Order: sequence, then structure tokens, then C-alpha cells
Amino acid sequence: MVKDLNQALQQAQYVVFMTGAGVSTASGIPDYRSETGVYAGKHNAEYMLSHDNFIQHPADYWHFVQKNLYFPEAQPNIIHQKMAQIANQKGCVITQNVDGLDRKAGCQNLIEFHGTLYDTYCTKCGQAVDWHEYRQDYRHQNCGGIIRSSIVLYGESIDENHVSQSLQAVAQADLIVVVGTSFQVYPFAGLIKYRQPQAQLIAINKTPLSMPNNGEMILDDAVKVFEEVQV
Repeated sequence: MVKDLNQALQQAQYVVFMTGAGVSTASGIPDYRSETGVYAGKHNAEYMLSHDNFIQHPADYWHFVQKNLYFPEAQPNIIHQKMAQIANQKGCVITQNVDGLDRKAGCQNLIEFHGTLYDTYCTKCGQAVDWHEYRQDYRHQNCGGIIRSSIVLYGESIDENHVSQSLQAVAQADLIVVVGTSFQVYPFAGLIKYRQPQAQLIAINKTPLSMPNNGEMILDDAVKVFEEVQV
């Protein structure tokens, strides 16, 4: 199957990678819903990452995010690296991840669909704030406003620019490669409905995904697969 993937990558004119938390677990960043994920053992985890909690309990929200989401020392793995090389030549990466590892890997054609932890700003004055400052305190030193990152919280809408850019990329692609995602989070998962009818669709995941009839599935560790990907 990896041979088929390499052939598809080489023949494609425009490749779109659609990625989720499984891409970054090899870099030491936990996913969300597995036994060792961010939500494990926390009955109210989704509320902690909600817009309501951010507004009503900004200190609780801040502590949860700092403890569970930030891994600034993490480095891109071979999946990030090879996707970046391919996307920079002929395509793009659309990721649900907020960890910034695609940026670190040098991906220039990147859509961070759910935002990123490393774009932070003050909600009162609108001023951009260095994420290092946000790691120290959730209140802005100048105006006292509450700082947050650009990540999309439960109860918030996806940035319209991210949606339109993603739809354009998917419609342009003749090959879509889905990596490390359960493909159950919408509207992200719904993007493939806008692909060309003839576009090839390949998913790489340890467990089977619900795929369209013409989709192909590689059941394997994505790290092992990308070790054999030719760029």
C-alpha cells in the first residue's frame, strides 16, 4: 500500500493533507480522546475548552490550557517534515492541530483550521501578545484585559477565511491524504464533500475510518508509512 501511496504522491498535481492529533502523538503531544489523551479521566474536559468557560472562568480555562495543551519543546516528526516538503512543492496541509508543529517543520502552504496556541492576543485592546507572556499570566500587562490564543473553542465558529481557503484547496486537489484523525469532527470532516469526483482519497490511520466508497485505507502507524514516503 505504501508503494501505491508513493505512486499517487508522485503522479498528483496538487496534494492536500488533512491531519489530526494522531500526527503529533509521535512528537510527544497527547491526542484528545484516547486512554492517555487530554480528556482521559476528566468528565468536563470539553466544557473546560469551551467559550462559556473562557468567559465565565478565565482563570480555570487558562490553567487547563497551560497544563494540558502547551508543549513548546515538542519537535516535528517525520510525518510533519515530509508533508511540509510535498505541500511546499505542490499542495497544502489542512490541520486540526493547534500545536504549531507544521509551522516548525517549515510548511509554507498551511491552513490551521482550528487556529494555533501560538497566536495570542488581548481580548480587550486587541493587541497581539507574545505567547511566552501568555504562559506567565492570562491578564495583559498593559490594559489588564484577558489574553487568549486563536484556537477555536467549543461553542465558537471556525474562522471564515480558514473555511474558504480549505474548500478552495480541497476542490483543487487531485489527491487528498487523510492522516491521524478519526474524521468525526465537523466541519473539518465535511470538507471532503467538496473534492473533485475524480480526486483520489487515501487515509492513513491505525483504526478504520468511515470512508467514501472510492476512498482507500492504509491501516498502519503513520510514522512507519511516512518513513517510506519518497519526496
